Amino acid sequence: MRRLLVVSLFSLSCASTQDAVKPEPIVGVAMQRDAGVPTPPEPKKPMVPPTRTQVINDMVHGLTLKDPYRWLEDEKAPEVQAWMKAQDDYARTNLRALPGLEWLKQRYTELYYLDAISIPIKRGGRMFYTRQKKDKEKAVVYWRDAKGEEHVLLDPNAWSNDNTVSLGTWSPSWDGKKVVFAEKPNAADEATLHVLDVDSGERSKIDVIPGGKYASPSWLPDSKSFIYEWLPTDEKIPVSERPGYCEVRKHVLGQDPAKDEQLHPRTGDAKTFIGGQASRDGKWLFVSIMRGWNENDVFFKKAGVDKEWRLLVKGKDAKYGVDAWKDVFYVFTDEGAPNKRLFAVDPKKPERANWKELIAEDKDAARESFAIVGGHFAIAALKKAVSVVEVFDFKGKKVRTVELPGLGTASNIVGNEDDDEAYYAFSSFTMPRQVFKTSVKSGKSELWASVEVPVDPTKFEVRQVFYPSKDGTQISMFIVARKDVVLDGNNPVLLYGYGGFDISLTSAFTSFIYPWLEAGGVYAVPNLRGGGEYGKAWHDAGKGANKQNVFDDFAGAAEYLVKEKWTTPKRLAIRGGSNGGLLVGTAMTQRPELYGAVICAVPLLDMVRYHLYGSGKTWIPEYGDPEKAEELKVLAAYSPYHHVTEHGSYPALLMMSADHDDRVDPFHARKFVAMVQGMTKGQGTSWLRIEMNAGHGGADQVAKSIESSVDQLAFLFSTLGVTPPRP
Repeated sequence: MRRLLVVSLFSLSCASTQDAVKPEPIVGVAMQRDAGVPTPPEPKKPMVPPTRTQVINDMVHGLTLKDPYRWLEDEKAPEVQAWMKAQDDYARTNLRALPGLEWLKQRYTELYYLDAISIPIKRGGRMFYTRQKKDKEKAVVYWRDAKGEEHVLLDPNAWSNDNTVSLGTWSPSWDGKKVVFAEKPNAADEATLHVLDVDSGERSKIDVIPGGKYASPSWLPDSKSFIYEWLPTDEKIPVSERPGYCEVRKHVLGQDPAKDEQLHPRTGDAKTFIGGQASRDGKWLFVSIMRGWNENDVFFKKAGVDKEWRLLVKGKDAKYGVDAWKDVFYVFTDEGAPNKRLFAVDPKKPERANWKELIAEDKDAARESFAIVGGHFAIAALKKAVSVVEVFDFKGKKVRTVELPGLGTASNIVGNEDDDEAYYAFSSFTMPRQVFKTSVKSGKSELWASVEVPVDPTKFEVRQVFYPSKDGTQISMFIVARKDVVLDGNNPVLLYGYGGFDISLTSAFTSFIYPWLEAGGVYAVPNLRGGGEYGKAWHDAGKGANKQNVFDDFAGAAEYLVKEKWTTPKRLAIRGGSNGGLLVGTAMTQRPELYGAVICAVPLLDMVRYHLYGSGKTWIPEYGDPEKAEELKVLAAYSPYHHVTEHGSYPALLMMSADHDDRVDPFHARKFVAMVQGMTKGQGTSWLRIEMNAGHGGADQVAKSIESSVDQLAFLFSTLGVTPPRP
């Protein structure tokens, strides 16, 4: 699996405190009353678990920062473990009492247990791809031989009895005879690399490499070695400091990994990521040192010739993706071009002054990626948050725009540099994913695979609207609803957002929303600043000192939906995860009157201490440094945990957390829920649901995805007054 060396990681009046969710009526009570039988007592509602407080008032850079629930940061402490169990039990007891569970479970079972296939990768005359089957909990990697016969390659369903061992990255060698893959516990980021023989299906007992948390292996053309990113597994090194220990190594098959050659040492800076890559012919090695999502430095050396790394470019508020083909470096960058451009570089004259621009910036399209495939360049971009894929020749002349099935989201073209046969995928809110096979030279495409989803998308339509944010900036938003929707100001609406890390939210198919749509709900997705939908300038306008723009954009979306009579505040719910969890947590504390319900998943919420845990230090370039006075003031001004007020009236909250999230530490979720429960004296709804044996992305099992989705929609149905269909 080739990868471009580039920065890429890494998406109303408030509900009354008296409107607590009520359990379903007990069947038969009325009949017993008529028969003269004493009416049984009402079942007792579960009580909010108690949470103790501490008196902690930190004085930092002239600010007084209260932190009464800091003790909840220590997840290993028995008291915290007991608190987590009590909170999870409390949440699940309430969730199990909600109406509509039976229909939701039936519908999500139909929607999630599907047959689906990924874009294939061609190596050594063989094809490799993942396939999700209706009878499997996890996707399986297959390979297909020259005769077209399909073979199982990696089946994580068989790796553990309880399905807690997950498959991470995987990459076949250039001859198609080996595959290196990552095995992860509990769907966490932490991983161990293994090597599998494709023909025999046997794992190597020697090629076992711990420390693969950030690894993305790049095979050398001999198919007997690969380069990868390695992290020490010493528990004495704080998790928050580990990124600074990452180094690039080379592994030779059959060699003790402890003896692997170090190609590039660690940076010693926990705010950076380091990545390595080999060119297709193995002549050139590249290393990128990334500082957040805005800039990186690129070094190169000629394999077997150069002893030292040579600087190709030092990023200054710019990022560079580099690939090589036939002794020419191709650099894809936003330097001086927020929407990106492509340069050709002679490695004999690599100085910046000698770079030749091949493809100029397109002012109307935010370019996302480029690939060398079939003797051409393929560039994927967004125009008004809609995918466009273009093909250019090696002189930079545009050959064609790929004809896509509609307005939606397309992948870039995937293939090898010298192979005309390639593939791409497409989907939209109302079109399930399709994979197409294409000839890069002729442009002819044909459907290669599609997924059949039991929905009738013809009943729904997608609208794209524009609305003004607080400062007047025009923000685009997708709205998905039934074609016969009536704008009477009373529709239940689910507003989803992210707004950060240069990540774009586009029109792509998601099964999760269909039970919501089928029950009469409306789904809205705004393209907030901080994302990548409109290029580098759009991202910059929503990061660091500009982060408040993101929250204003989101509030503007809610105000638009109310003003245009899509809904009313009490029937408007918001949902977001990770950085999107920060978004909805801030929305809940800044504008509680705008929303009726909040689903907040694996979030950042204490922005004063976020950098002390998990991968927090690597996000400092995105959010700002709490150790610096001016940047702390910005962070503290919106940090949701610090803005929950006593006796405040907040929308109903369902917090979705994971017990093995080693990216965003779950302390954020714990402390925020404790703060909301404490400040509101247990009134209203504030539930903490903890997914067991799950990482930042949740559990990679269909059954657990169904359970999670059922709980989220049942919560929304009950809170917003939506009548669920009957099974």
